[in-house]
Amino acid sequence: MTANPSGPTGEQPGEDDPFLGPALVEEATKKSGLVWVRGQGPERALWHLWHDGAAYVVGDGAGEQPLPGLADGGTAEITVRSKDKGGRLVGWTASVREVAAGSEEWEAVAPELKGKRLNAVDAEGVLERWARECRVLRLEPLSSTTELPDGSLAVPPVASAATTRQPAPAALPRLLFPRLRSGRGRRSA
Repeated sequence: MTANPSGPTGEQPGEDDPFLGPALVEEATKKSGLVWVRGQGPERALWHLWHDGAAYVVGDGAGEQPLPGLADGGTAEITVRSKDKGGRLVGWTASVREVAAGSEEWEAVAPELKGKRLNAVDAEGVLERWARECRVLRLEPLSSTTELPDGSLAVPPVASAATTRQPAPAALPRLLFPRLRSGRGRRSA
């Protein structure tokens, strides 16, 4: 069950307040490790960085998150989840703008994105690879909040090279539970 912070009238906190709405979007998005993004394609969870009033995402290269439906000059609907409870906190509409590799903005954001990137296979050369192969997008809030959906947004994961849908290795239980194999974890009678 997901939390819905909307009040009895269906409004989100800060919906009518010109200061509370943007502050809620910024604070919730900064603290959340993932945001759900829907452009012209399917909705998906994306890791991001909040910097200078916008969320930045990187993807579309080998080994990076796919960004289908997010086009330069388009818009996207963003749903922010609670980091500790996982429920929806706030939704907002964003303008999508591609950040040119090598630009002043790219030079400011890319190193911070690198710090947020978990398990990069080429940590030393990731910035050069992103400049060659990937897109960095700026998702800037157009509206401070939008109405949150009532139903579940659950969807199956999109197939990608990052998906691991293979059986667990046969040796995994022995690696995880070595005490059971040797009998050291058993009580004597």
